[in-house]
Amino acid sequence: MNCCKKNREGSGGGNPFPYSDDNKRYHTWNYHLRHTFGGKVMKISLNAGFTCPNIDGTKGFGGCSYCSGSGSGDFAGNPEDKLLMQFEEVKARMHRKWSEGRYMPYFQAHTNTYAPVERLRRCFEPLLRQPDVVGLSIATRADCLPEDVLDYLSELNERTYLMVELGLQSISDRTGERINRCHTYAEFLEGYNKLKERGIKTCVHLINGLPGEDKAMMLESAAAVAALNPYCVKLHLLHVLKNTRIAEELEAGAFRLLTREEYVDIIVSQLELFPKETVIQRLTGDGGRESLVGPEWSLKKFVVLNEIDKEMLRRNTWQGRLR
Repeated sequence: MNCCKKNREGSGGGNPFPYSDDNKRYHTWNYHLRHTFGGKVMKISLNAGFTCPNIDGTKGFGGCSYCSGSGSGDFAGNPEDKLLMQFEEVKARMHRKWSEGRYMPYFQAHTNTYAPVERLRRCFEPLLRQPDVVGLSIATRADCLPEDVLDYLSELNERTYLMVELGLQSISDRTGERINRCHTYAEFLEGYNKLKERGIKTCVHLINGLPGEDKAMMLESAAAVAALNPYCVKLHLLHVLKNTRIAEELEAGAFRLLTREEYVDIIVSQLELFPKETVIQRLTGDGGRESLVGPEWSLKKFVVLNEIDKEMLRRNTWQGRLR
């Protein structure tokens, strides 16, 4: 399913999970990249100034209820800067954490296939020509994949490591309506299958803690996506940000935020459902301290990840155990 080298002996110390070099009992993005490219690869988040069909009136207005004005690209570059300038600036920030490595431009903000192919080429091609760029990651919606765009993505897929990220968030159409997603689960499946038929690696996004959803619904979404055998998934925590419609719902008492203990329990239960080959790109999310309404415990990202590790050990479980 992917080109990771399987660690047949696990990580030692009794870890039963095969795709691990350490104590992780799930298939981490870092493990995948190191075994694919032989070293550190940094995703460079970019904002190309695209919009979305649920923003511009094609399907709706205002965007998804949880999205900030940056379209889920809060850690991407400034859209007023040229893309190559953004790339260099974000790359420099990444090198404050890691002294060396290669790069994967990540078109993160809004819907990055929602434009004519000529514009997509102008955005993507210059980044692929930069030194030490090993691939490209493109965030989009499953209903924004017309045939000419799919043809271009297929071309890119033959030339480089390509990952297309699809924001699903939940398989529930009722939830989709509440968050103003403006496409159905059936439309998601149509777009996902078009990518899979062309052999394009896909990462599916799910969000835990959306209004109106309980643990059973979140596990139902995970089980349905797991049955698709996705190349990658991102499991997010709902971050409520200032100046969003979902922040207004929270203030009005229309729903409550998950506790850290609830979130850890849900994540571990979801991981048990995914094939062990599926790469887990993310198990929580990043919300800027200044813009975050809640949950405040999410600011301690490494504490959350450590609690997930501890709970997996406590249950003696691992990714794919219930497959």
